[in-house]
Amino acid sequence: MNRTASFKSFSLLLLTLCAPLVRGQSKWVDLAPFPDPREEVMGEAANGKLYVFSGLIPLWHPAGLVYEYDPATNQWTKKKPMALPSHHVAFCEHDGKIYAFGGFVYPDPPAPAGWVPINNAWEYDPKNDSWKALAPMPTKRGAAVAAEAGGKIYVIGGATTAPGAKEPYINFTTRQNVVGAVEEYDPKTNTWRTRTSMPTPRNHMGIGTVNGKIYVIGGRVGAAFISIASDISLVEIYNPSTDIWEPPGARMPTARSAVASAVYNGKIYVAGGEWQDPVVQTAFRVFEAYDPATNTWSTLPPMATPRHGVAGAVIGKRFYAVSGDVQSSGTGVAVSTPAATAFEFK
Repeated sequence: MNRTASFKSFSLLLLTLCAPLVRGQSKWVDLAPFPDPREEVMGEAANGKLYVFSGLIPLWHPAGLVYEYDPATNQWTKKKPMALPSHHVAFCEHDGKIYAFGGFVYPDPPAPAGWVPINNAWEYDPKNDSWKALAPMPTKRGAAVAAEAGGKIYVIGGATTAPGAKEPYINFTTRQNVVGAVEEYDPKTNTWRTRTSMPTPRNHMGIGTVNGKIYVIGGRVGAAFISIASDISLVEIYNPSTDIWEPPGARMPTARSAVASAVYNGKIYVAGGEWQDPVVQTAFRVFEAYDPATNTWSTLPPMATPRHGVAGAVIGKRFYAVSGDVQSSGTGVAVSTPAATAFEFK
């Protein structure tokens, strides 16, 4: 084969390999920057709009942010602050309303800096920009997750003070307790009931509901604080109809915590997060998808900016990832990003 023929053969092979990547490829796109960059923001979608809540002010003071993003105009609107400014709150949408459960507040003086777990529950009405107090959660905890299934909301896991602890708060020097608590909230009756605990107590994880089952993904064990905890890749599956935790799913490829997660087209997507061990302290760009139907994971194009404590949600054919910290916690310097991006599904 002469040089020209070889070149043509190589060119044809290259075009064949590249064609699937160019045609119909999903991608990340930039949106209007988030107006108030923070770490530990939480995202939830309702009525075709994205809502970003919570956030931290340096030294663990809750910011209590509420912002609305309109995909139609690519604009952010500042709303009324949270009725009780708190951080690491579990949010969940149901029937056009957004529900907020637990979290942490700052200790009363003269206590040192720390996280005080709470059991407050709230309903946020996006249309009226109003908050309504609900029956409190049975267990005080923060860094839990919440998901809706069958018209009920399930608040799972989290961290709280240790039994018998003298301090009402947790920090790097106090005893704390990571829980597997599962508590079911009925929006129709404003009542709670306790369900079967999660096999592996953890906090700062991802969550998603697919075909009536709830999947709890990753997170950290041992403590609420990343510097004294261990991240895991575990996927545990809860069936609310039977109140049974089924055998675990395939492990997430990248063990991490403080992620953003949301469901699209029967799959659970997990973005960002953080990891620490004695030699590594990092935030992630990674974006991975779990398919419960096949019990398999896939790796997708990563975010341009690594972040943990990032707000995430799905609207239409987009997965939104907003703000967060570009490094792992514990350096003493907050580096929160205004980045607001969306992954466009094809």
